[in-house]
This record gives sequence, structure tokens and C-alpha cells, in this order.
Amino acid sequence: MNIVELFRAGATNHPDWHAIIDARGVTTFAAMDAASSAIAGQLQRAGLRAGDTVLVLYPMSAELYVTLGAIFRLGLVAMFLDPSVGRDHLESCCTLHPPQALIASPKAHLLRLISPQMRRIPRKFVLGGFVPGATSLSLFGDADIAIAKMEADSPALITFTSGSTGQPKAALRTHGFLIAQYQALRTSLNLTAGDCDLSTLPVFVLANLAAGVTSVIPKADLRFPGAIAPAPVVAQIQRHRLLSTAASPALLERIADYCLLHQFQLTSLQKIFTGGAPVFPPLLDKLQAIAPHARIVAVYGSTEAEPIAKIAWDEITDDDRKAMRNSGGLLAGKPVPEIQLRLLPDQWGTPIAPFTQAEFDALCLLTNEPGEIVVRGDHVLPGYLHGRGNEETKFQVDGQLWHRTGDAGYVDALGRLWLLGRCAAKIRDARGMLYPFTVECAASHDPDVKRAAVVQQNEQRVLVIEWREPQPSLKELKADLRWAGIDEVRTLKAIPVDKRHNAKVDYPALSKLLG
Repeated sequence: MNIVELFRAGATNHPDWHAIIDARGVTTFAAMDAASSAIAGQLQRAGLRAGDTVLVLYPMSAELYVTLGAIFRLGLVAMFLDPSVGRDHLESCCTLHPPQALIASPKAHLLRLISPQMRRIPRKFVLGGFVPGATSLSLFGDADIAIAKMEADSPALITFTSGSTGQPKAALRTHGFLIAQYQALRTSLNLTAGDCDLSTLPVFVLANLAAGVTSVIPKADLRFPGAIAPAPVVAQIQRHRLLSTAASPALLERIADYCLLHQFQLTSLQKIFTGGAPVFPPLLDKLQAIAPHARIVAVYGSTEAEPIAKIAWDEITDDDRKAMRNSGGLLAGKPVPEIQLRLLPDQWGTPIAPFTQAEFDALCLLTNEPGEIVVRGDHVLPGYLHGRGNEETKFQVDGQLWHRTGDAGYVDALGRLWLLGRCAAKIRDARGMLYPFTVECAASHDPDVKRAAVVQQNEQRVLVIEWREPQPSLKELKADLRWAGIDEVRTLKAIPVDKRHNAKVDYPALSKLLG
């Protein structure tokens, strides 16, 4: 089945419903389908054929998803790069998997001036303007292009890891994978046809289109979610009476802080989902304060497996909060039904040989035993393009593929997952093992702490703090963290974070910064 058939259901069942609302206005499901077919016809006449890869450089908008629909319709493979990446990352990705075509905005075409790899792409198209050396695509036409019949294992979408610890890896999603991921997201996010959603994450818009949910694209620079101007986004939520959103913790914190400062409440919101980075309880509390009628849910997942687990604000008990303040780590909730999750002894960095089922069962850890989180399921990425990255992240159990998340955690007596942080970021010294989230989650409860990170420097346990206030008091924080054996507390104006979500501590960059 071709993933685009799920999108076309909207045009058939409710053609006049709003599919996407963006800066240019409203696009209905019927208009999305017609424009997608028109672009598909132009790409087909230009000589593109099923299996060809198309690099897409275009901001979140109706035009972007019309283009994706055209690519999927023809059986082409869409290749995405994160909008926050630099030239070096772009060229590394294009070298790893050279695309046969480029579809980009006029502004993105300027990258061709400085990128030899982009200039080598054989066919170039521009959407939304005119650029020398590129064919302009029109959203209008009478082409009725048949949907290519695709197998479940046919490639559909390629994205890339950040490459912060080496060369980027290409995550290849098939049509079958995207359909399975949609089914998992539909259940976990409670996607309901007719709802109106503030959409900040590209893959979630695909799920919205399949579910008949209206996606409102924020008036914000989504390349930097932790630095958006919140006022225009808050105005959108209020004007469109939006019912739901799924967004990075950094973006939602900007909105929450703005609403608390100006004493706004977003009373229309009924569902708020946040993930892509650790979601500590103080943010959930803020979101509940500004959206009192909403169900606030923290979602744990990754590029390779989204979602893995989730927990709602009202499911976190006082005992849970006490545990998170006292070395328990971060509560992520129960694994979603579509996934199998196990804990193995932490041996991150060492490939895992194939197991028999009996060997695997014997190795899996018991309740409350910390280890490395591994998962399998239909919406878990089975491998990377060209196999690069498979050796360190994949292993087999009686021929079934499992994925290593690289995260440490444990499962409690209630079957809930607790996160301890990245396996590679743990501290091991003469005093034992210290996982980063045990300290960082506890420190997040201090209202003066904006962000915290714990690292090992010169055999010392160093707590790094990014403060909200210019002259905070350390006495109470040190007392609360006495159990962690912190040797030194250092202050930074800004702790380095990931480029995509602006919310995950970049430990290699932090260690380099500390010298």
C-alpha cells in the first residue's frame, strides 16, 4: 500500500475540510490532492521514475506536504535534512546518498552557490518562485496521475541523524513503516477527524493528514524551537480555538512562560503532547496551569522508534515526584501497546551478537534493575541506509530484529519505564555509577534552574547550571543533591543543546566547552 492513499482518504471523505492552515491561508483536503497530482505530473514529465530520490528543502507549509504527496504518489523517495543543519552536514548527507532531484524554495536554492554537492544534483525544481537553472513547479494543473503501487518494504522517506558523534546516519522509512507509525501515533495522540492541531513536528503533520485532522502551522521559525517569539503562536491558538498540539519541550516552555507572564490561559486546548527530549515535571506543571482543560502527555521516543512510552500529567503521583527528586530518574510511563521493550545490561558501545530467545530472556533485567533500553515493533526502524550504524544499534533474537536506543533506564513494579539518560553520558568512578537524569531531573525542580547537566571532568563530578536568575542561591540545591556526590558546581550562560529540538543536552559539546 502506498502511504499517499491514507492522505487521499481525506479528499474522498471530507474534501472541503481544512487540511492545512499556514501563512498563505487555508488549503482543503481536495485542494491538497489536486495540487499533489499536478506536481506529480510535472515531475513525471521531467523524467523522474519510481525509486529516484528527491531532496526536499522547504519550510513546513501546505506546499511542502503537497510536494511530499506528489513524491509518494510516483513512488519516489523523499530525502529530508533538518532545517537547522549547516553546509557541512548537508554535503555529508548528499555524499552518503546522492539525490537525483532537488525541490526547494527560492531561498534554499541559494545554497547551490556554496555547495558543490547540490550543484551536482541532475534535476532541480523550485516551488514558489523563479530561480535560474531550476524548473518552476505549479500547484495547478489537470493531471490525474495514478498512484504507484508500492510494497510494504518500498522506500518512502530518508532523514538523517545529527552526526554530532561522527558521520550522519540515514534513517530509511518504508511505506509499510510510515503506515505502522501512523497507526501507533493515531492511538497514542488520540487523533480525531475534525480536530484542529497546532503542528510543529513534520512527521506529525503526515499523521494528521491521514487522520483528517487540520494542521495549523505556527507563525514561528521552527529551526530554533527554543527561541521562537511566543506571542504570534499564542494568538493563533486563541484565534483558531485549537484543540491540540505536539511540540518540543523548548517550544512549549516559551509559550508557557509567555502565558504565565501575561496571565493568559489557553482554554481551547484539550490535548498537549511533548517529547523529542526529556520532559521534566515542572514543565508539565506549567502547561497544566496555562491549559487547565488539556490532558498533558509526555511522550518518549526517538527517530528510530516514535512513540515508545508516554505518561500524562495527572498520572504522576506525589510518590513519583518524590522519587524524581531523589535519584529515581525521569518517569516516562508505560510502553505503548505497539512496542516490545526490554532492559539489557548496559554495554553501549559494544556490538551485540545474535541471541536465541532463551539466551535473550535469561539476559533481560528484572524489575527496578537499570540497564540499556531495547525495543522492537512494526514502527521501529529496522536499519539504516547502506547498513551504516546497524552494527552498533541492531541485534537479532531468533531472527527478529531489535533496536538499541542508547538510553538507560529501568522498569518499575507497575510496568512503567523510568529514564536515566544516555548510556554514553553516565559517570562511572570509585563511588559507583551516576546517570545524568537522576541529577538533572532532581535539579529541574529548583525554580531558579533553567537547565542542568552533570558530567565528569578530571575525575570530578561536575554539575553545570544554566540559571534563570542572575544571583541564585546554591545552598538549598546542594543540600537536595547531597546524595549525588557532586564535587563542583559551575555556571554557564547557556548549556549546549541539540539543534533539532533545542532541549537535549549536547554532552560532547558541553565537555569541550568546559575544557
